[in-house]
Formats: sequence, structure tokens, C-alpha cells
Amino acid sequence: MSQQHPGQLQSVSEGVLRVLFGVFLAVVAIGLALSPWPGLFAAITVLMTLFAAREWHRMVREPQKAAEADRQPFHIQTIITGATTACALTALVLRVVPAAFACLVLGTILSYVWANRHDDNPLWHAGGVLYIGLPSMALVALRVFPLQPALIVLGLFLIVWATDTGALVFGKLIGGPKLAPRLSPGKTWAGTIGGSITAMVVFGFYIALFGFDAEAGMVFAFLFSFVAHAGDLFESLVKRRFGLKNSGGLIPGHGGVLDRVDSLFAASLVMAILVFVFHFNPLFGGRVL
Repeated sequence: MSQQHPGQLQSVSEGVLRVLFGVFLAVVAIGLALSPWPGLFAAITVLMTLFAAREWHRMVREPQKAAEADRQPFHIQTIITGATTACALTALVLRVVPAAFACLVLGTILSYVWANRHDDNPLWHAGGVLYIGLPSMALVALRVFPLQPALIVLGLFLIVWATDTGALVFGKLIGGPKLAPRLSPGKTWAGTIGGSITAMVVFGFYIALFGFDAEAGMVFAFLFSFVAHAGDLFESLVKRRFGLKNSGGLIPGHGGVLDRVDSLFAASLVMAILVFVFHFNPLFGGRVL
């Protein structure tokens, strides 16, 4: 009887953890998307951004600041970003949009000033407020303002999840040429295209459930999935810039919070622009605004 190598057992266990926690997070996200309380959705988003901010600001800190940051579970930059996001999302739930953007601008300036005073990569820290704050605002705005908010947000989740899952599965099964070997060695062209096709099929079925234009939805999902791919690659770029493989280790089998929401951040921001600026209907049927 053949024995499994310890490395193989570890790989299998990590894969099981990844699936279990992925399913758990998906169930929670779906429950929040369908919840009748936008405030609860915003509150959980604030919690998510707090941990994402912690990872970002630890990732972009100057090396000599590492020991200081490691002694503090929540560094002052994390608090600034968390408070900024909480202020902005509260304003959105109350439908006071100018106040939300004012909170974001104030938090960005405060983060820059604090980091500059401590000679600690001020542009990266201030940029983190925007990188985390803007997509969080976009996601909550999509849940608060449209006429069919739950359906839009759930559709957004499905595209992002299908893209990530399809990319992982097809990349493992097919392999082949790397997409960006210096940036993200694990990503392949087969995984990228496979993820986009998976998103197209899943979203097509989703739109068909409501009797809307499934064919148009499939074309949109295929194209929009590349926004999710781009969000993933951007975070990979930042991690490589600072010599890290994962943004953190909070989620077993997945890495850090940023490793799970990088695609969602990009997709939420672009979706909000499409809906609120260009009055695009991402459900391809029914009224949105």
C-alpha cells in the first residue's frame, strides 16, 4: 500500500480548509446581501475593512517600523482607515453622500500627514485609505441606493467568486503558460480564461432565473470578470513590491483578508461606476435606479 508524502497530506489539508472556509464565507456573504438591513451589511463591511486595513498598513510599512507595528494589534494607521471607512459607510446608509466622501478625503489626508511625520511611506499608507475605502463605499452604495440592491450585490458576488474559483480549478487542471510569472507565478492563461468562462456560465444562469436577458448577461460577465482578474493582479503587485506571498494569515487556506477581497474591491468599484455614473443595468431586466 502506497504512503502519501507529508507534503501531499499538507496540500490536501490546505485544500480542504480552503473549500470549507470558502463555503462558510460565501454563506455569510449571501446572507448579508439578502438581509433587509443595509446597516448590518455596512457594519460587517466595516469589520472586514478593519482587518484589511491592518494587513495593508503592516504590508507597506518601512522595515524599521516592523517591530513597533508587531507589538500593536491595531496600529494608528489601521485605526485611521477603519474610522474613515466607518464614518463614510454610516453616511451612505443615512444617504448623505457628500459627507461620505468628506470622511474619505479627511482620512486620506490624516493618514498621509501621520505617516509623513513618522517617515513611513506616506503615499502608500494614504493610498491604502483610498484602496480600502473607495471599494467599501461602492459596495455599500450598491446595497443601499438601487431599486434591486440585493440582486445586484449577489450578482456581483457570483461573478467574482466564479472568476476566482474557475481560475483556480482550470489553472490546476490545465496549467500551461503563466499569465504574469514575475508578478504572480501561480496564475496561468488557462486559469484566467477558465475563470472568465465560469463567471459567464454562472451569471448567465443567475440572470435566466429572473427571466431577464441571459445572453447579454453572459457577455457582460465574461468581460467584467477581467476586472476581478485585474484586482487580484494589483494586490499581487503590491505584495511583490514589499516581498510578501500573502497579505496575512487570518483565513485558513486563503491567506489574509486582502487576499480574499482583492478581486471584489476592484469589481465593486467598477460596478458602482457603471450603475451610478452610466446608469447601467447589471441585471439586464427590471428597473435599477
